[in-house]
Amino acid sequence: MVVLDLTVMNLALPSAQSALRFSTADRQWVVTAYALAFGGLLLFCGRLADLVGRKVTFLTGLIGFAAASAVGGAAVDFSMLVTARAAQGVFGALLAPSALSLLATTFKDPKERAKAFGVYGAVAAAGGGLGLLIGGVLTSYLSWRWCMYVNVVFAVIAVVGGALLVGRQERTPGGRLDVPGVVAVSGGMFCLVFGFSRAASHGWGTAATWGFLAAGVALLIVFALWQSRAAQPLLPPRVVLDRNRAGAYLTVLILGAGVFGVFLFLVYYMQVTLGYSAVRSGVALLPMVALSGATATLGNTRLLPRFGPRPMVLAGMLLNAAGMAWLTRIGAHTGYASALLGPIMVTGAGMGLIFGMVAATGTFGVAPRDAGVASASINTGQQLGGSIGTALLNTIAAGATTRYLTAHQHGRPTPDLVQAAAVHGYTAVFWWCAGIFTVGAVVCGTLLRPGPLARSEEVAAREQSRPAANALQ
Repeated sequence: MVVLDLTVMNLALPSAQSALRFSTADRQWVVTAYALAFGGLLLFCGRLADLVGRKVTFLTGLIGFAAASAVGGAAVDFSMLVTARAAQGVFGALLAPSALSLLATTFKDPKERAKAFGVYGAVAAAGGGLGLLIGGVLTSYLSWRWCMYVNVVFAVIAVVGGALLVGRQERTPGGRLDVPGVVAVSGGMFCLVFGFSRAASHGWGTAATWGFLAAGVALLIVFALWQSRAAQPLLPPRVVLDRNRAGAYLTVLILGAGVFGVFLFLVYYMQVTLGYSAVRSGVALLPMVALSGATATLGNTRLLPRFGPRPMVLAGMLLNAAGMAWLTRIGAHTGYASALLGPIMVTGAGMGLIFGMVAATGTFGVAPRDAGVASASINTGQQLGGSIGTALLNTIAAGATTRYLTAHQHGRPTPDLVQAAAVHGYTAVFWWCAGIFTVGAVVCGTLLRPGPLARSEEVAAREQSRPAANALQ
């Protein structure tokens, strides 16, 4: 539900705009309202899951998300739709870390844990592509409103399963909420997401864009300084100072920034340049969905226990980089089988390797009292990375398209020239994505420890015990 709603409304927006008669300038708020609420409240809701109990927050998140979706589907005007989307973001922020932390605290056996995180990774990796497919089908054959109503169906199934199958979850004893930390990090994330959203829609030249970005960075610096002094910090430093967990959070941030090039610009290319329908473009991405699900499960059950996260991140990032570089061969009349199918499958395999590894590594070794906020850190990295990718890649595409038109225009631009300029913009984005993934392979591969997770945790424990032993001597 959460991953699906990051993409499903993108295909429904034109129909919703026509039905509710809101302006193109207002249209971005249907997406931004969800992103602001979701990104701003993740760490707060993750800690809330630890304090209140994960089963309670999981079921509450499901019911609230379903109710907000029903209201959005029944929206009679723009304000009702945007309010519902913001409410979806609030309950999504409660639901996402609760779901992941339930896996981290429920499955103790290494084999069962590997299976659970493999399935989770498959869902996370495939959700964006499935959102595009489901959004296209629902919008084309039913109504844009069903892009919201469909969540109610999923929620009913999940509520029944959660109520009957999820065991009682312990609360953190004596825990208290770090209110200054909540204010600082929620405000910082809100400002960053809003700043990047403004950059994507209004460009980087406005004072408001840089003002919000600067405020976001300042608030996050204040938050980091406060966490080292707070008696009961919202995000305990012990969670993020572990190399493997920090590497997982950085990996998902870089992946979120780079993979945006697949789910937005590839769809633009297929629909605007090649003339695919929404349904056809969704079907075209099915090989990516299938392969990402398969490699996520295989990676977590077979590769991660044996080799650890570092080789999986290196392989996944380099596969993504190769897929993006391969996509730069597209043209205005490219065939699907000759130029799209191969890179789509390569990128799907890379995403699958990474998503499953990130969920398992980002929560590995944390105490049950920190499972919720560790899970929220993964979602926060993904959300922030997506916001950065949206702003950066939109700017790159627009600039490359404009420069191409300026260099090749002689008089009034012809339709063929406009199409060629758009393709040039897409290829520029794909080259940048290839660079982002290559940098991610180097940086994240260096940060992550070599070897399986259990062994690297033993090394970390020995490293932490040395200063204490030396002090005693």
